[in-house]
Amino acid sequence: MQIKKLLSLPSRTGRDLQRYNQGFRQVVGCIPYRYRKTSKSHAIQGALIEEVEVLLISSQKSTRMMFPKGGWEIDEDVQLAASRETLEEAGVIGLLGEKLGEWIFKSRSQEKFHEGSMFPLLVTEELDVWPEKDVRTRIWMTVNEAKKVCAHWWMKEALDAFVRQFTCMQRKEEGPLASCRLEYHRSEESRMSIGGAQNADEEVDYYLIS
Repeated sequence: MQIKKLLSLPSRTGRDLQRYNQGFRQVVGCIPYRYRKTSKSHAIQGALIEEVEVLLISSQKSTRMMFPKGGWEIDEDVQLAASRETLEEAGVIGLLGEKLGEWIFKSRSQEKFHEGSMFPLLVTEELDVWPEKDVRTRIWMTVNEAKKVCAHWWMKEALDAFVRQFTCMQRKEEGPLASCRLEYHRSEESRMSIGGAQNADEEVDYYLIS
C-alpha cells in the first residue's frame, strides 16, 4: 500500500484489529528527523556538518509533547504501521530506518501495559494537510530541546537510541579515520559515553564531537 493513499482516509480508531503480545497492546511510532544547516556548522574536508532536528507533536487532549505513535494492527506489517501513524499524527512522509528498540510501558490513561517499538524516519515530505492536523500541533526542535519537553520516559530512551544510531551512521559515512563520538554533559560532571542505562528523569544534553 502506498502511504500517500492513506491521506484520503480518516485516522484509524478502535481496537478490533489491534495486535497484542502476551497481553501487551503493541504500539509503534517514529522519531521523524531532518538535517538543518546552521551558522554553527563546521567543515570537515570541505563538507558541512548538518545539525539534526526532530519533529514532536502535541497530544490530542493536552499540550504535552511526544513523538507520533499508535496501535499496530493485524492487517499491516510493523514498518507500514509506523509510517501510517506518523502520517496520520504528524503529517510527514519519509524513509524508515532500522528499529531503535522495544519498550514496555504503562498507559497513563488506561492503566494498562503496552509494548512500544520506535523507528527513525528521515523526512522527505512535510504535508500541509493531514488527518489529525486540526487536533495536534507539530514542532521541529533540536535533540536537546526534544529531550527536555518529551512527556514519555520511554520515548526519551528511544531518542537516546536514535542519537547513538545516528552517531554510528555518521562515523561510517565519514570513514575509519574520523572520530565522532557522543558526549553526555551533566551539571555535576562531564564525561563521554556511548550506551549505558540512564535515569528516565535525568536531563542529558547531546553533542556530536568530531
